[in-house]
Amino acid sequence: MQTFAKILLALALLCLTAWGAAALLIAGPQGSLGQALAAGMALPSLFAVTRLWRRPGRALATGLLLAVGATWLLWWQSLAPSNERQWQRDVAVLPSATVEGNRITLHNVRNFQYRSEYDYSPAYYDKQVKLDELVGVDLIATYWMGPSIAHIFLSFAFADGQHVAVSIETRKEVGESYSTINGFFRQYELYYVVADERDVIGLRTNHRDNPPEQVHLYRLQGPLDNARRLFMAYVERINQLHQRPEFYNTLTTNCTTSIWMSSQVNEQHLPFSWKLLASGYLPEYLYQQGRLAGSQLPFASLQQGALINAKARAAGDSPEFSRLIRQP
Repeated sequence: MQTFAKILLALALLCLTAWGAAALLIAGPQGSLGQALAAGMALPSLFAVTRLWRRPGRALATGLLLAVGATWLLWWQSLAPSNERQWQRDVAVLPSATVEGNRITLHNVRNFQYRSEYDYSPAYYDKQVKLDELVGVDLIATYWMGPSIAHIFLSFAFADGQHVAVSIETRKEVGESYSTINGFFRQYELYYVVADERDVIGLRTNHRDNPPEQVHLYRLQGPLDNARRLFMAYVERINQLHQRPEFYNTLTTNCTTSIWMSSQVNEQHLPFSWKLLASGYLPEYLYQQGRLAGSQLPFASLQQGALINAKARAAGDSPEFSRLIRQP
């Protein structure tokens, strides 16, 4: 049993060492200095692992490990999120909201005019909605790399035909591109894109082609009070991030886990599942939980009918974009 415990401890130390060294290589100083720091963390840890089976030098190894770990932790905690960086134009402006009773004013709603994915005219405006006129929520799932991974976001529908889409994404700096690996290591701030559907959906259906994205739109079903509480949870998060930035994390603070955390305001929230992490399967999970309208159909038929690329391309830049993509 003692040997088994040592093996488990050794594996834990090796995993932590690998993770810490990767953090230094990705988030620490670039070039040879970062490599030297990563090696400086790894070598004492490896020495400590070898001392698990040998008494001589065990105290020294433990001391080195504690010193290296404490130094690394101080460095890690020094990586602070910020709203003051050189942001890419599509995430340069933070949204916020003003709540006056039943009336919510959303500030800096994105409404870009796209000519291609990277050629666009930025534009923002303020949108006013009434909470008691929220009549539905749609889930949008966009795929570009197989069935397992999708970007998931919500769009809130109001009685006057307005739709407010909110996409939870990374806030990238000029020159940055998205990396799943980098997302584990405090490289991106968390960003809520509040936008017209013609912007945030049309970008994906009409302008992204490297790789192309397949976009599905599903209507969620459930009590409207739940939908309204969820919308207000989103409003609260948007204002929190406006005041206090947070880091995005590929595993714990991403597009699906952030939705799930906001949904905790409702007692009937979705139980946690691995399908929240393998986000491409989230629509099927919602179907299995009875949360999608049209659940009397087989899921494959519902999924096929939810594909809106052709409708969105036909709608183009029409002011009626939201209505046209929902036509049968």
